[in-house]
Amino acid sequence: MASLTRTRRGRPEFLTAREAVALIDDGDTVAIGGSGGGLLEPDALLKALGNRFRTEGSPGGLTLVHTTGIGDREGGGMDHLAHRGLARRIIAGNWGMAPATSAMAAAGEFEAYNFPQGVMSQLFRDIAAGRPGVLTHVGIGTFCDPRLEGGRLNDRTTEELVQVVSLRGREWLFYPSLDIDVCFIRGTTADEDGNITCEQEAARLEMLAIAQATRNCGGVVIAQVKYAAQRGSLDPRDVVVPGLCVDVVVVNPAQRQVVTHEYNPAFAGAAKAALSSLPPFPLDQRKVVARRALREIVDGDIVNLGVGIADGVAAVAAEEGWVDHFTLTIEQGLVGGVPARGVIFGVATNPVAILEQPAQFDFYDGGGLDICFLGFAEIDLDGNVNVSKFGGRIVGTGGFVNISQNASTVVFCGTFTAGGLQAVPGGGRLDLRAEGRHRKFVDKVEQVTFSAAEARRRGQRVLYVTERAVFELGPDGLVLIEVAPGVDPREDVLDLLGDRVSVSGSLSVMDSAIFEDRPLGAGWRRRDTAVRVTP
Repeated sequence: MASLTRTRRGRPEFLTAREAVALIDDGDTVAIGGSGGGLLEPDALLKALGNRFRTEGSPGGLTLVHTTGIGDREGGGMDHLAHRGLARRIIAGNWGMAPATSAMAAAGEFEAYNFPQGVMSQLFRDIAAGRPGVLTHVGIGTFCDPRLEGGRLNDRTTEELVQVVSLRGREWLFYPSLDIDVCFIRGTTADEDGNITCEQEAARLEMLAIAQATRNCGGVVIAQVKYAAQRGSLDPRDVVVPGLCVDVVVVNPAQRQVVTHEYNPAFAGAAKAALSSLPPFPLDQRKVVARRALREIVDGDIVNLGVGIADGVAAVAAEEGWVDHFTLTIEQGLVGGVPARGVIFGVATNPVAILEQPAQFDFYDGGGLDICFLGFAEIDLDGNVNVSKFGGRIVGTGGFVNISQNASTVVFCGTFTAGGLQAVPGGGRLDLRAEGRHRKFVDKVEQVTFSAAEARRRGQRVLYVTERAVFELGPDGLVLIEVAPGVDPREDVLDLLGDRVSVSGSLSVMDSAIFEDRPLGAGWRRRDTAVRVTP
């Protein structure tokens, strides 16, 4: 177990990143805070740990635990630790931001688990409180359910961590707590007593929960910050992690807010940016999907947007001037504003609130979302969806399971095929010039990240929106309800799916405005009343 040369009642030690990671011993369990695109990523510590192992061959056999995908898809984040022998086991909420680590997991280089992002964030709170673990409905019927895969990602991973529990006449999943020896967290400023603020950060994530959990396990809390401040100089209202939880501080003056920005005050809530300054969203097949999906929002809705093609919904709403008619949220704890797209998904321009990530998932899990928009890699004809493991790749679920399982309406967004698809909108219609090489609608998904059977049981409304067709989840599977203008329902849709897809008796044509290079107009939004479901 990691050791430290000071007493618990002393002030934290200010060390270099190299000195800090020297405190980690072989076999330790290390919890790592942060999210994709450099958001609250303790990058200097991750680099130093990877460098130490590369030069010394130690520490090895680590158990690494992190809530979200950490990295930039280009060698950063968890990929600093992608060395054979460094990790014995990794338990993660998402793997997609660190492709080298993901590839090692797929190859069975270490034991690998994937649990829902919300469960992971809440687990740190339960560890801090001395509770046995997270008891939740989240994950039932998905690959996290031990009756399917139990969150295990390769053949090397055999220990069953998740259990099915019956309580008060209902089934639950139990995700157990674990001991933490060391954690890496990040903030903006630390004073001499180790109090940590996040004034330049674009999220809070679960920095406090990780620090409290590690402290109460008797472990070592290592905090990376950009600035050091005099004792007593910080506003107590800005302190996110109190110094009583912090053992080591590492100051990294080169710390960036996210990988794409040194510091954008509109991400941190310190300024309001003009939405006209956001990059334009050109009319293409992705924008068609986002426009059609946006049609499902009702005035006053509380909305979640997923990463990928679904995050274009926010861009369309912003350019149409509709963002004030509903509240956009993202699982990293952001409420309001316009979520960013791409690698820095997880931050928002002009948020109205920046919450702790576990609290955001409490709200989601309890049914607080009216509607969510999520991507897909595979959809089968029963209506199940896979985003987590496909084609030999491990991406992971992130917040997908929490969000899709608990929102009243779920809208899956993606193109009908992938890999070379040329579907060109214009003049009020869609021109299908070339089909993609990869089918996304399949007979059976490789991994169940969203269970259609569970959705039916919960009474959710589920739509599947593509550039050429819209389906809904019916009693027996997919039902075709709309096609794009210019698309032949039989030749361009049904013949590619087989006989198990039903056709609605009121099959309609998607609004031609979606396929025109001009604003949609205010009259295009829905204003009817949404129906809630009970998680």
